[in-house]
Amino acid sequence: MTAFENPDLHCHSIRSDGHLTPTELVARALANGVDLLALTDHDEIDGIDEALAAARGSPLRLLPGVEVSTSFGGETIHIVGLGIDHRHRPLAEALAVLRAGRAGRAARIADELARCGVPDALAGARRLARNPELVSRAHFARHIVACGLMPDVRTVFDHYLATGKPGFVPHRWAEVDEAVGWITAAGGVAVLAHPARYRLSGSQLDTLLDCFQAAGGEGVEVVGGAHTEEEMRRFARVARRRGLLASRASDFHGVGEGPVDLGCCNPLPQDLVPVWSRFC
Repeated sequence: MTAFENPDLHCHSIRSDGHLTPTELVARALANGVDLLALTDHDEIDGIDEALAAARGSPLRLLPGVEVSTSFGGETIHIVGLGIDHRHRPLAEALAVLRAGRAGRAARIADELARCGVPDALAGARRLARNPELVSRAHFARHIVACGLMPDVRTVFDHYLATGKPGFVPHRWAEVDEAVGWITAAGGVAVLAHPARYRLSGSQLDTLLDCFQAAGGEGVEVVGGAHTEEEMRRFARVARRRGLLASRASDFHGVGEGPVDLGCCNPLPQDLVPVWSRFC
């Protein structure tokens, strides 16, 4: 048995592409019975101090975290760092470089969307981004929904923003081994986020996991907010075969914007070693 009964180790605040402030996230997690929460904003650690302050004195433990953008096999691969020292200067500097590349990508996405008939995409996305360094695809998706062109964010991604769609713009992020190195140097545990999302063949996924583990990556999200039952079973098998720690995560961005609320994921299979055993 572990000390935590309802961990949720991947969520986002307004510091990247979430809807809630770090304080509001902690309040929602507490209301939903979460006892271990990781704030993992995209390439950003600026909200962690606020979340730590909000959790202080409560039954909830807040793990400093981050979700680092990497590139592999033509896909954007996300590596979650759990239990990081968010004051570790080399990590902060590396993340600042990643954020700096987002401005150019946002302008290119807006150009592609304009060709598809989406008006004022860049201005609209910027209005919805609380952090000006982090205009993301989610902000463009919300703008498109606000314009009445699509019913919800998931449909926007399916039609415009996913890999291969008209508004998708390829971008070179960090290398997988770089991201894992930054996380481990900052004292964290590196976890492969939402692995079912990536359009990789079986052999490509094996190569990704080989690279990830060779660099020091230790975990995989088995239970994820967007994972189906079969995908959970598949990545449970991956965790067993490779000796990876298993994570449980909603990837929560906001109420109604994803299939799972904070703390409402399925439980992990009991035979897996949970990543939160490292934080008991």
